Amino acid sequence: MPMNPPAPEASDPLWQQGWYRFAHRIASPNFGARPPGACIDLVVVHSISLPPGVYGGDQVERLFTNTLDWDAHPYFQQIRGMQVSAHFFIRRDGALIQFVSCDQRAWHAGRSRYRGRENCNDDSVGIELEGLEGETFEDAQYEALSAVCAAIGQHYPIRHVAGHEHIAPGRKNDPGAGFEWAELERALGWPADWFPRA
Repeated sequence: MPMNPPAPEASDPLWQQGWYRFAHRIASPNFGARPPGACIDLVVVHSISLPPGVYGGDQVERLFTNTLDWDAHPYFQQIRGMQVSAHFFIRRDGALIQFVSCDQRAWHAGRSRYRGRENCNDDSVGIELEGLEGETFEDAQYEALSAVCAAIGQHYPIRHVAGHEHIAPGRKNDPGAGFEWAELERALGWPADWFPRA
């Protein structure tokens, strides 16, 4: 499927070479080029906290920028050496950080399949919510998530929104049962069939 190019930068003041104007930029080295012909039509919602269930620190930023001190907490030994990233990270208070240009391929999905396609990193935008799979998220996070999804949908041909659990079932469970898909669907006003069904 041929890629639908984003709108010209000059006509979209919210974006500059895949970087969103209203996100704090912390560039990650963990990215690559999207394959030729990739159609960026999927948003993948994740949850992450480091250590799990601990909020407010800089460990996620350090993980995504390869600067995490692996000896700072026993849990970090389980993920030692991982090189991962997401395009965006939304903190509990709604603060939005961007690590990778959306024009590029972030390393958030791993082995995955959705809407008949493998390797969801190739043609998706990954958004991490600070949280723990199965637990609830804050109103400020839903507000920030819906705002950035709307901006992404205006700039890229988005037609699908899914959780990590939907693109890698049996391997991943985030964002989990605590995430309110209906709230995101209502806030965005996108067609119901763009969202995962229970």
